[in-house]
Amino acid sequence: MDLFSLSWTALRTAVAELPDEDFERPSGCTGWLVRDLVCHLAIDAQDVLITLVTPTETEPTADAVTYWNLLDEQPTGEDPLDALIPRLAAAYGRPRWLKFHLDDLGSAASRAAELADPALRVSTRDKVLTVGDYLAAYVLEWTLHHLDLIAHLPLAAEPPAETLLSARTLLEKIAETPFPAWFSDKDALLIGTGRRPPTDVEKAALHDLSANLPLILG
Repeated sequence: MDLFSLSWTALRTAVAELPDEDFERPSGCTGWLVRDLVCHLAIDAQDVLITLVTPTETEPTADAVTYWNLLDEQPTGEDPLDALIPRLAAAYGRPRWLKFHLDDLGSAASRAAELADPALRVSTRDKVLTVGDYLAAYVLEWTLHHLDLIAHLPLAAEPPAETLLSARTLLEKIAETPFPAWFSDKDALLIGTGRRPPTDVEKAALHDLSANLPLILG
């Protein structure tokens, strides 16, 4: 629960501190500008709110690891929902309105997470999992999107070290094998999810794991 709050607060703070001109820069998500990614974050916050108020008595069918689906290809931005995001983001006009909406929904999602019982079962994406596992999965989501946000913004603040480590640990569980210990947590996440290709040295260090990369999370 604490890591969810830490990662989400850091990401929302990074967005709040961006100057308006940075909203027109590319993000780390293919086909999306920074403003598009921020719009997606607002929708994510809405999803968190919806999920946390959708309790169920059904036995869990997933945890923080199996919550994720592994896709065959990287998103191109052409999926109908992905393509809708830039149009929604453009409709806000000025970045301040997008910041306001993210802060409004994001604060509510953060508060809902703080109040939720970690053992409560919730339903989302045709899966049932505990709130604790659901929020743990979102630490990975927020951390990766924080890296996407700052992909072309070298002066922007990076995710907290604790959330980078937590996200790496979860990604290694999804991969069912650890990344080389000398990889930084940030590099393990970027390489592991295909956000950047490994160098020759890194690829050699990955050995058999490289055949299963990237892990495209959906």
